[in-house]
Formats: sequence, structure tokens, C-alpha cells
Amino acid sequence: MKELMLTNQAVARGAYEAGVRVLSAYPGTPSTEIAENFVKYDGVYAEWAPNEKVAVEVAAGAAVAGARAMACMKHVGVNVAADPLFTAAYTGVNGGLVIVVADDPGMHSSQNEQDSRYYARSAHIPMLEPSDAQEAKDYVKLAYEISEKFDTPVFLRLTTRVAHSRSVVELGEPEDVKLRPYDKSPAKYAMMPANAIVRHRVVEERDCELASYVNGLDINRAEYGKSRVGIVCSGVVYQYVKEALPSVNVFKVGSVHPLPIKAIQAFAQKVSQLFVIEELEPFIEDALKAAGIKCRGKEIFSLQGEISVAKILEKFDRVPIPVPDKVPGRPPVMCAGCPHRGVFYVLNKLKLTVNGDIGCYTLGAQPPLSAVDTVLCMGASVGMAHGFKKATKGASHNVAVIGDSTFLHSGVTGLINAVYNESGITLIILDNSTTGMTGHQDHPATGKNLKGEPAPAVLLDDLCRACGVKDVAVVDAYDIAAVEKAVKSAIASDEVSVIIAQRPCVLLDKSPKPKAEVNGCRNCGKCMKLGCPAIVKTDSGIRIDPIQCTGCGQCAQVCPFGCIKIIGEGAEK
Repeated sequence: MKELMLTNQAVARGAYEAGVRVLSAYPGTPSTEIAENFVKYDGVYAEWAPNEKVAVEVAAGAAVAGARAMACMKHVGVNVAADPLFTAAYTGVNGGLVIVVADDPGMHSSQNEQDSRYYARSAHIPMLEPSDAQEAKDYVKLAYEISEKFDTPVFLRLTTRVAHSRSVVELGEPEDVKLRPYDKSPAKYAMMPANAIVRHRVVEERDCELASYVNGLDINRAEYGKSRVGIVCSGVVYQYVKEALPSVNVFKVGSVHPLPIKAIQAFAQKVSQLFVIEELEPFIEDALKAAGIKCRGKEIFSLQGEISVAKILEKFDRVPIPVPDKVPGRPPVMCAGCPHRGVFYVLNKLKLTVNGDIGCYTLGAQPPLSAVDTVLCMGASVGMAHGFKKATKGASHNVAVIGDSTFLHSGVTGLINAVYNESGITLIILDNSTTGMTGHQDHPATGKNLKGEPAPAVLLDDLCRACGVKDVAVVDAYDIAAVEKAVKSAIASDEVSVIIAQRPCVLLDKSPKPKAEVNGCRNCGKCMKLGCPAIVKTDSGIRIDPIQCTGCGQCAQVCPFGCIKIIGEGAEK
């Protein structure tokens, strides 16, 4: 049977057919749909982990126990997971272990353009890279064969265009993969220096075996055309090359680490010129040059952004890239009714320096709110606020802002550090009861697991107190006056304080909402400072779009003349 599938769905299907028993992941675009689809299959276990490090540790534990296991994340998540990943290459596996990483060339939803292929090389972990959904499913199954054959974790690398594209997939039956027996072996699995020295030699020997093995894999293949030009490529770039230059000779790389160097050498000898086309860094190009294979790559194509059919045609056939008609800019904004809006309005009003974090609330940096000053990585807001305080000897007027999911991901340790080292920071947890930016996934504080079933919920206020914070305030994020009062009180304190601004994400509740109505507007523009997309300024005053309005009431609170009222069912009296 065949089915049109999103590539992330196909990865989940491949895991199911390969007999994967345990999958652990942290949501991150463009990888999120893998876990969401895998959990739908019968007889498997899948979870949202608090962060990617935990996800890899869970999957590694399941693999050592004898099960086939998988961990999934986006490229920046590999940074968080690097600690167990590097050592898992030393310990090896028992049941197969596959780590799926989705890179984001072009930074469609990311803070950097990281190239995860370098992690594969640095960690001594083989990496496969499919170019469509069918290959993704097939490569998952191959990855488990390699993992168990060579006693190693295996990376499967996707990129945004592959992960979120659809193609036809031929479905197969799930394999009946038995749980492998676990044999107690501290010399293999307990990585203390004496054992690790021995295991490192095993890793180096395995690298040599893999380097030879990949030359015979059919996922690495030469496709000859009528041209004398040869192109080496992998992943989605293979699709672009085939469409743009159908007559060229192509070497399609399926295992990007280790590279099939001997097979590519043989291919290079049959073409007059060899080019490497790859997104981001010159990973393949540098490896070929190091092996003495003459080629050209990044002198033609950029180190930044995505490759496309148009870019390839421009470079090879001198076909200019069409310039689209100029259209008005459409910067991203927080949704109408977003509970974070009032908090940022207050922070901007109080002219505070705001150390922000990763989440949809990063949009608080955009005008007119213009509240967020720094964004570095998951959980960094807390540590950066602490650093600000220490650098200024407590004189800085700054606060940290973090979401509920991100706080549990990697903000808790920063808070412990701030308490332990007495910096007196103010931390505002924007608790919208979900992992909003990646599509409303649950996390340990929502009371539901990946299946949507009831689960124990972490109580954020109790957790903060357990970290040593004495001053913990819980406020309604929609109550702007209460938020302002709490912030003023917190920043006046010399001790660490936490404000939990609670309101579920407005998109979670699909029920009919009340609406805001404007009468007698004096056109002062105060409500425009909220940056709500439902509020439109006209010559005769502001107008509120009833289609977008959710009746949150934040605009009514900031109107100094009482011109905005909330009407309809659910409006507060």
C-alpha cells in the first residue's frame, strides 16, 4: 500500500516498521511531527522529554536494555544533547539507537544556521541523509541495521525542506524485533577513564570499518547523464540538482558521514569537472579536497541560507533569478489575545532591560512592544539576567523572561544558580500552559503526556520555592495592573523573585469569545502600543477587527478614556 506522507511522518513510520519500542523527543521545528505521529501506533512508547539531553539519555537507556530506540530534535537541540551523545559513541548500543536531527537552513524558525554534520564527525557517529519521504522511511530501517551491526548510535539528518515536504511512501509491515538480552558489562557501558580509553580505541577501529562499508551501500550512487560535468550532493539538494540540471552526472550521497570517498573518487575520474553543491558549510567539499579530489563548491555557492533550483540555474546556466514584485512587509506578531502581550507592555512602560528566551514570546522584541533586549538560547534568559546583575553590582534594571516549557527545559538550573549566588534577579515565567511556538505540545507542567492522557503536573510555584526562592507571585497575565504591581515589587527587592504570569495560550480554547467594541475613540494611540493585530488605526480613530479579536480585554485596560468595552458572552461584568 502507498500513501502520500510528510517526511516526518515517514520517519515515524520507518521507526514503527523497524520495531522501535521507545521514542523520546523535545518539540522543535522542523522535527516535531515525528514524535506526534509515532505515538499513534499501537504497542510503542513515546514521550515528550523536558529537554533533548534527557531525550537522548532515555533512548540510550532503552537501547542498552536491548530495545530499538529513537531520540528526535532540531539542530540546536543537539547542542543540549551533546554530552550523552559523545559518550554514547564510546559505550555503543545493544538494541539499535537512532538520533534524528532536523537542521534549518534559512533559519525559518531558529536562532542560527547550525550544520549538524559536524557533530557526526566530531562525535564519531555515522550519519545518513535522505532526500524524500520514501528514502526517510527506508533510511531509518537501514540506520538500525548499521547501529546494531557496528554497535553505534546513528544520526539521521533532515533539513526543513525535506522534513516538511510530502511524497509517496510504500508502506511495509512492522518487523518483529525481539528485545535483545542485556549482558552486564561495566567495561563497555560504565565510562570512567580506564574503560573510556579502551572504548576510544574501539571507536577508532569502527570508524575505519564504516569508512570502507559505506562505499558499497546503494544509498551512495552515481547517476550518469550526457554532460561531462559531475555534481556531488545529498539530501534535498539532490532533488534541486535533478530538476535544474537533468543532463549532468550526479553522485548522490546517502551517508554524509563517513563519506564514500572511494566511490566518489571513481566518479570524479569519469567527469571533466566536479562540483559539490551543499547547503550551509563545505562539509563534503572539504572532505573531498582533503582526500585529494579536485572540486569546486563554496566559491560558487553561499555559506548562508538554502539552495534552490533557481540558484543552481543561475550559477550553471546563467538564468537570472526572477525578482518578485515588491510586497508590503509582514513581520510576525503575537496573536490577538496573546497573554504575553500585557507583560511586555508593562516591561516596555517601565523601561526595563529584558533578557528574553526562545519561544513565541521572542516576538516581544518587535515594535511597538520593543521590550526584549537579548535572546541567546533555551534557558539563557535566567543566566544572562544573573550576569547582568553581577556585572552591574545589582544596579541594573533588568528582568528575565521565560516560557513555562522553556523554564522546565533549561531554566531551572539558572534559577538555582541565581539563588545560590545571591544575584537578586527577577524572573517572569510566562505560563501559557503549553509549548506554544512549536504547535501546542504538552510538557511536564501541563498535566498531560504526549498521548494527551492525564499525567502528574509539575507545580511551577512550588518548584521555584524548592529552588530557594522566597518571593513567588502568581498573577493573571491579562490583568495589566496586577502585572505592573508585581513587577515593581519584585525589582525593588534585593532577593531573587519570581513572577508567574498565568493564562492559557489563546489558541487552546476554540470556544466563542467576547469582543471589544470601540465608542467615542479620541485617537490617542495608547492601545496601538499593545501591537495587537486586531487593532487597526484609521483617520477617525481605532477600529477592532471582530474576526481576530478574542475579547481578552487588554486594550480596554490601557485605554485612558474608557472608549473600549468588552461585550458578548464571557465578558467580565
